[in-house]
Amino acid sequence: MSTIFENIFSRKHLIIKETPKITGKIIADYREKNSLVPANLIKLGFEVEFRELKVADFIIKDTVIERKTVSDFISSMINKRLSKQLEELQQYPSRLLIIEGIDEQELYTDSEEHFGVNPNAIRGFLLSILLRYNVPIIYTKNSEDTARFISVLYKKETKEEISFKAKKHSFSKKEQLQFILEGFPGIGPKNAKKLLKKFKTIKEIINASEEELKKLLGKKAESIIQLREQKY
Repeated sequence: MSTIFENIFSRKHLIIKETPKITGKIIADYREKNSLVPANLIKLGFEVEFRELKVADFIIKDTVIERKTVSDFISSMINKRLSKQLEELQQYPSRLLIIEGIDEQELYTDSEEHFGVNPNAIRGFLLSILLRYNVPIIYTKNSEDTARFISVLYKKETKEEISFKAKKHSFSKKEQLQFILEGFPGIGPKNAKKLLKKFKTIKEIINASEEELKKLLGKKAESIIQLREQKY
């Protein structure tokens, strides 16, 4: 009786898993671990290094990227956080804003339904991003699409190296007062400055009479009057 030994090392049975070739390294803010973008970048062959970035969410060679989902874009526009972030991006010559998820959430309709923001206010802010802050905007379908844009950007040739010495923008005392007032519904930079020039302090603005506020702001004074009397 003959015994047949199977060659377990034959090509038929040997499975070799090749380590994917690393395309390059991308720096991401550690808070981006909660998004699917890093996972998609790894699938594309990138090494993702997480750091605590003072400015932006991703650094790709000499370009910084601020990434916002549609809902995050609208909420950060309302609470002025995005304006501050756009100011901080000015430290870098090459910068981008990605608005992610336009296939999953409608930018204008959802802003009005869920946030009470007029679509024209969104359009005006988008123009401000382009013209005032000079930050190009890219709209992506989802996290996978965002990763693919980053991949294409990485492959672009560049000779410059980016600095990690960016600083968070700190408001002066005057800017802090204006920032607080701009948080009131309907009170933009122009009206915030009017109020501060007239009343000097936030305390005096809150204590101002309805007549004084309406004389200065017209119908927009109602937002301050309603808010100061609103219970938590």
